[in-house]
Amino acid sequence: MKILMLDSSTYGEDVNVDKFYGLGEVKSYQTSTRQEALERTAEFNPDVVIINKIVADKEFIDCAPALKMIAETATGYNNIDINYAKEKNIRVANVAGYSTDSVVQHTFALGLYLIEKMNYYDNYVKSGEYAECPIFSHFSNVFHELSGKTWGIVGLGTIGKGVAKIASDFGCKVIYYSASGKTQDVPYEREEFDEFLKKSDIISIHAPLNDKTNNLFNKEAFDKMKTSAVLLNLGRGPIVNDADLTEALEQGKIAAAGLDVLGKEPIEKDNPLLRIKDSTKLVITPHVAWGTVEARTRLMDEVYENIAAFTKGEARNAVV
Repeated sequence: MKILMLDSSTYGEDVNVDKFYGLGEVKSYQTSTRQEALERTAEFNPDVVIINKIVADKEFIDCAPALKMIAETATGYNNIDINYAKEKNIRVANVAGYSTDSVVQHTFALGLYLIEKMNYYDNYVKSGEYAECPIFSHFSNVFHELSGKTWGIVGLGTIGKGVAKIASDFGCKVIYYSASGKTQDVPYEREEFDEFLKKSDIISIHAPLNDKTNNLFNKEAFDKMKTSAVLLNLGRGPIVNDADLTEALEQGKIAAAGLDVLGKEPIEKDNPLLRIKDSTKLVITPHVAWGTVEARTRLMDEVYENIAAFTKGEARNAVV
C-alpha cells in the first residue's frame, strides 16, 4: 500500500509518524501548493492520501487512479468533494474529539490573560517601574474576579460544554446562544441573541461556520454588548467581522478580544486588527488552540487507526 502525506506541517514535525511506515510505502511533504499536490499525487499514485487543507476535488481525485482512501487530519472535511469520492468508491475518514481539552484550555488562557491584565502588569515590572514603586503592590489597571460574572457561550457542543463547566467552577453564571434555535438539556439558560449580548460579561465562540453564524458578530452586535465585555473566538474566523471588531475595540464599544481564528488565515497584511498593538485590548494566536502536542499526537494516532482499520475492511470514522 502506498501512502502520501501532502501537508505534514499542519500537524507538526514534532509528532512521531513512524508507525505509518509499517502500513506500507510512505512519501511525505511538509507543504504542497495546489499544483504540487496535483503533480505529486499523479506521480506517486497512492492508495491513501493524508491531508488537512489540501483540496481533494474531482481534479485531485482523478490524478490518482489507485486512490482508495482519503484520510482527513481534522474533524471538518469541506476540503473534500464527498459526493465525487462516494461516486468513485473512495473511503473518506475524519477524526473528532481529539482537541477538546486543548481548545478549552486555550479559551481560558486567552480569557484570563485579558481579564487579569497580564500584559500590563508584566510590562510594569519589566520596565523597571515596579522597582521604583513606594509600596509592595500596584493597582492602576483594575481587574475583576470571574466569580459572579456572566459567561456567554456560542456553540454548546463538546468544547462549549467543557468551557461551561470550568466557567461554572470559577463561579460564573453560564448562558448560551443557539444559532439553530434549539434548547439543550443542560443546566444553563438559553438566551435570544440580543439578550445574550446585553447580559454577557465574557463571550466565547465555539460554533461551526454556517449561514446562521457567518458574520454573527458585526457592528450591530458590538453596539449591543457591554463596554466591559471580553470576546473570545475559538470557533471559526468569519463568525466575527474583523473590521467591525477593530472599530469596536478602537472606539471602546467592548473592552477586549482574544482570537485564535480569523476571517482569512494566515492573517492578511492589511487586516485592520493589526492596527491594534495594545495586548491588553487584543490578543491573537495563529489558530493554535487545537494544537497542544498531546492533541496532535491523538490526532495522528486516530488517523493511523482509521487507515489500519480500512486495510482490514473495517469502517472506522467513515464519512463515506
